Amino acid sequence: MYDDYQLICVLGPTACGKTRYAVELARRLGGEILSADSRQVYRGMDIGTGKDLADYGEIPYHLIDIVDAGEKYNIFEYQKDFEKAFLDVTSRGRRAVLCGGSGLYIEAATCGYYLPDVPANPQLRAELSLLSQEELEAKYESLRKPHNRTDYDTRQRLIRALEIAIYEESHPVQRTSYLPKRTKYIGLEVSREVRNSRIDARLKARLDEGMVDEVRRLLDSGIAPEDLIYYGLEYKFVTLYLTGALPFDLMVEKLQTAIHQFAKRQMTWFRGMERRGIEIEWIKI
Repeated sequence: MYDDYQLICVLGPTACGKTRYAVELARRLGGEILSADSRQVYRGMDIGTGKDLADYGEIPYHLIDIVDAGEKYNIFEYQKDFEKAFLDVTSRGRRAVLCGGSGLYIEAATCGYYLPDVPANPQLRAELSLLSQEELEAKYESLRKPHNRTDYDTRQRLIRALEIAIYEESHPVQRTSYLPKRTKYIGLEVSREVRNSRIDARLKARLDEGMVDEVRRLLDSGIAPEDLIYYGLEYKFVTLYLTGALPFDLMVEKLQTAIHQFAKRQMTWFRGMERRGIEIEWIKI
């Protein structure tokens, strides 16, 4: 049933069981896992990103633990790294199984996005961060026409889009150029109530496993608090707790809410993929 596809993609919101499903699929098909998670690329960020490496067993995995925590890895770099890993897996006659919840990474890997290589500009980002959402949107639309609302999905993404647009006004830019992959998309779907319950239980388990100590070690290693906050969710809120900005109970409450909202945004992205013509076979679990 998968012979007509170059790539099988298992996607879904956080806490839906993607990893275990993808691993079992890879085991049946003689495949290897390629991660599409924007934070699991970082070494030392294990508990907070939910790497769950023991779940892979004997199945090889790629695009996990490939850069140091504290670095700013971007979608341009991910697309290049994915292409290299994909060619490695398929050249050995293995089935490539993409697994993740980062919709932008999934589309960059499978749709052949034409991405610009634009360096980060911390000073410009700091200046843009002082603007309101309305001012940012107006400035961006004065430079280019948005191709869809995903440019505004988060304030961080909008600032990055502006950074790219401003850079391209006066600099030649190298762009990636990869062919789209014939992809079978499998989406795992759970009810909102079950999803939120799993998120809350998983958060408690991660805290019990030492997630706070993990973030403390990262801070003690010399990573600046603002760099960990940049990664969002667990790393943002635990860092705020460790630096005294939030008490523990409020940190947990805010983090739960943030992860619930994140899962909702993931589903919004996947529905947007369908509106853009990508066919996803949804499996209720």
